[in-house]
Amino acid sequence: MEYIKENLDRVRENIKKACDKVNKTPEDITLIAVTKTIDESIINESLKYDITDIGENKVQEVQRKYDLITKPVKWHLIGHLQRNKVKYIIDKVDLIHSVDSERLAEEINKKAIGIDRTMDILIQLNISREETKFGLDRKEFDALILSISKMSNIRVRGLMTMAPYYENPEDARWIFRKMKEIFEELKNNDYNNIKMDYLSMGMTNDYVVAIEEGANIIRVGTGIYGARDYSK
Repeated sequence: MEYIKENLDRVRENIKKACDKVNKTPEDITLIAVTKTIDESIINESLKYDITDIGENKVQEVQRKYDLITKPVKWHLIGHLQRNKVKYIIDKVDLIHSVDSERLAEEINKKAIGIDRTMDILIQLNISREETKFGLDRKEFDALILSISKMSNIRVRGLMTMAPYYENPEDARWIFRKMKEIFEELKNNDYNNIKMDYLSMGMTNDYVVAIEEGANIIRVGTGIYGARDYSK
């Protein structure tokens, strides 16, 4: 697994350089190792390199791997979440990144009440309005915030977005900058259960630009584990 260590060293060095540029420290950034399609034996081996947070796109992958991971980690559900699958992960994940509708929020709240838990979530925005991406526009977002503010067992901790893939990561900078503006606007809201603690944006191709524009959570898969074999 030496290649994983080398990849992680490279990612962490890039994080440090980006932080130096904008007067942050690497400790300000949560690095989520995205483990989709990665075998649990490889994940467990990689945890010895101080990975503390792992992210999965699919509910069934969280279910399958949850009891097979040998060290304590924080679990992040970063992919699209269907309402009928909330029940399978409500007791497992630490943060849901992809809430994008009132009906989904209501289901999370309902299932969280059922196990006497307050569920931390991020609201997903689609700044680029890319049709293949989930997420809300700003008007939809404001309505959702108002609705969630009345729910008892959900706690909004911030925002998430996925930029389109650009050959040049600089082309995504405007998206991350717009997200940071919205994030800052919402910091002084008066709702008890809505805080702007986390701004989750940036993946393998563009996390450096995302950090420079204000991300404090980045989601890196290929940059750690290498290219995926999606035929598995």
